Amino acid sequence: MPIESIFNEKLKVVNLGLQSFKQNLENSEAQVIQVEWKPGVHVAEELKIKIRENAQKIKEANQKALEIILKGRPYLVDLDIAKNVIPGMKKNLILHSGPPITWDKMSGPTRGAIIGALIYEGMAENEEEAEKLASSKEIEYAPCHEHQTVGPMAGIVSFSMPVWIVKNEEYGNYAYCTLNEGLGKVLRYGAYNQDVINRLKWLEETMYPILKKAVALLGKIDLKNLIAQALHMGDEVHNRNRAGTSLLFRTLTPAILRTAENIEDATKVLEFINGNDHFFLNLSMPASKSVLDAARNIADSSVVVVMARNGTEFGIQLAGTQNKWFTGEAPVPDALYFPGFTKNDANPDIGDSAITETGGLGGFAIASAPAIVQFVGGTAKDAVNYTLLMYEITAGENNVYQIPYLNFRGTPTGIDVIKVIQQNITPFIDTGVAHKKPGIGQVGAGVVSAPIEPFAKAFDYFAKNL
Repeated sequence: MPIESIFNEKLKVVNLGLQSFKQNLENSEAQVIQVEWKPGVHVAEELKIKIRENAQKIKEANQKALEIILKGRPYLVDLDIAKNVIPGMKKNLILHSGPPITWDKMSGPTRGAIIGALIYEGMAENEEEAEKLASSKEIEYAPCHEHQTVGPMAGIVSFSMPVWIVKNEEYGNYAYCTLNEGLGKVLRYGAYNQDVINRLKWLEETMYPILKKAVALLGKIDLKNLIAQALHMGDEVHNRNRAGTSLLFRTLTPAILRTAENIEDATKVLEFINGNDHFFLNLSMPASKSVLDAARNIADSSVVVVMARNGTEFGIQLAGTQNKWFTGEAPVPDALYFPGFTKNDANPDIGDSAITETGGLGGFAIASAPAIVQFVGGTAKDAVNYTLLMYEITAGENNVYQIPYLNFRGTPTGIDVIKVIQQNITPFIDTGVAHKKPGIGQVGAGVVSAPIEPFAKAFDYFAKNL
């Protein structure tokens, strides 16, 4: 094209700068493409050199971690009471979501859920007694993740609560999770009124024995297979579990009807599962944990095996740094709020459910569940773009969990902390939102990007200790 003719053509711009540049050009009726790029996170030059010098060793370690994750075979094998099966569980120990935290730094929903758990356990009669006991040295606290367990939102697990037992049959390790209570005013969102306590008792005394007998009759349930099917049916098995719950319902129903001693109780259990689209979440979480835990303690691996939030801090752990936590401040999600609530009511991000994203599900598979981005006014294209972006920070792709819209491409799996820092892209998570005050419960649902701070700390420690 002659240079003179360029000035007669309509301006077309590729913008690598601030988003506002694009907006200004569009206001001038120019055609603009915005390049989604930003510089990597600043790190010391000597650490960059060390990463480069050890690149082959890191690559091999990450491939080993990814291979272990992909070979994992999570099966639901049983249910039991927490005191009987969770390692180290005792009467005065309460497990919570996220990294370690003390009572004085706990968020409102975590405190509310602990108050409810102490009342449920009969260790306190009311809120005042429970709060006094909770703040004393008589009660001990520990992350669920340090006891082979995961818990959604506040993640509270106490002595008498029934739990699912998931076994990774490829490597023999176990993971545990409580039963899902439904939505709204529930313990995991920090509510603790009498209705909440009554529901917990019903889960323990009625639902748990019925489910235990049904699972015993079935022998085991292949969770990996159910998750793979659910992805093809519009779930991402974190914030949308309708298909997963439906598949589980179909699997359990005949066994429940064959083994239940009381048909009225069996009917109520089935009605509860049928009316609770999130019921499967408490299985997708331990399924993800069981395959990720098998990839722990791989020297020189920068693959993330835990992402978890306690409502105050966001924490991660790497395959190659033993069980060390790296933390940063938890952000507040962008969300669609229930009537009467706003972002000012929201607690910072909370829960162990980001274990699904860590395993290549949830926000990493959101292209399979585009309806979720409507929570924040997004489009189906946004959902696809979120998933495509996650391929930039992962070690590989899943060989079983696939996304139909992407021609059945495997979900991005194996978050690599080095790529997170180099690309300055943090994991995308979809999540529920709890009220920041104890006792109120859920106020919305939405999406959030993980903070960069935990990944920067992990990168720094990892590189220095190669």
